[in-house]
Amino acid sequence: MTESRDSRFDVLTIGRIGIDIYPLQDGVGLEQVETFGKFLGGSPTNVAIAAARHGLRTAVITATGDDPFGRYAHSELQRLGVDDRYVGTVPGLNTPVTFCEIFPPDDFPLYFYRAPIAPDLVLAGGRLDLDAISRASIYWSTVTGLSVEPSRSAHHTAWQARGRAPLTILDLDYRPMFWSSPEAATTEVDRALERVTVAVGNREECEIAVGETEPQRAADALLERGVELAIVKQGPKGVLAKTRDETVEVPPYPVDVVNGLGAGDGFGGALCYGLLQDWPLERVLRFANIAGAIVATRRECSTAMPSTAEVEAILEETADVHA
Repeated sequence: MTESRDSRFDVLTIGRIGIDIYPLQDGVGLEQVETFGKFLGGSPTNVAIAAARHGLRTAVITATGDDPFGRYAHSELQRLGVDDRYVGTVPGLNTPVTFCEIFPPDDFPLYFYRAPIAPDLVLAGGRLDLDAISRASIYWSTVTGLSVEPSRSAHHTAWQARGRAPLTILDLDYRPMFWSSPEAATTEVDRALERVTVAVGNREECEIAVGETEPQRAADALLERGVELAIVKQGPKGVLAKTRDETVEVPPYPVDVVNGLGAGDGFGGALCYGLLQDWPLERVLRFANIAGAIVATRRECSTAMPSTAEVEAILEETADVHA
């Protein structure tokens, strides 16, 4: 019997959730900021939101504290079209908050308040819906979830259930403040690459993952680890993607940057959408590039994710340039 579309998720992500407390003034340090905006945040949460903006059925596996910010996270997920059934509550821990400073065009320091430990890092393998994980069209994890136990073991439990199915994606999202050392991160990423089929990261993250920053060598090293698709984000030089049979490189879509922090998550959600459309790899990358660029023109992250129509309009405008 053919499986009903509604019986599985298009995109299922796992990992960080929190509240972004972003300044409403640019070019000054937090000590001088007078007003802030409150937004839902956390990279895999934002990816799920971004994918939902493209009409995909999405959910995030994570946890919050039993507090007002946790209740806000649930209500925002629902409002933004993401299923919150796998968002647990951990008594005694606070829902994390993250502050940033905004110094356009390329300096956006982040300050994470996740002590003593964030609820999303106490996810346990025994509480995961392994059936949903194994059947999701795309399963998206990030490196942060590997930084401590029990989250690390939970990630491997999920990957084992999934069995390296197609479109098992690892975001190489390396945040040094979550790790005891770069070497510890390298060890865990090396183990994780044996479990996934797609790896996505920037040059610095590729250095942690495979010891390479040159994009072609980094992509080759990721393919040697067994992934089927390696995507290396090169900032102002665009994006490189490699499979065993194809190499595609596309330039960036230039914009006036307001806040670059959510661009990678907008890229990720659009990447998921493009991969599920079975588009040529070049079109997938152009679509994802534009989506990420749009987010960079907006102050917040989660509510900045563009619709498919917004991205397609720009894609059509630029088609003649790349024809």
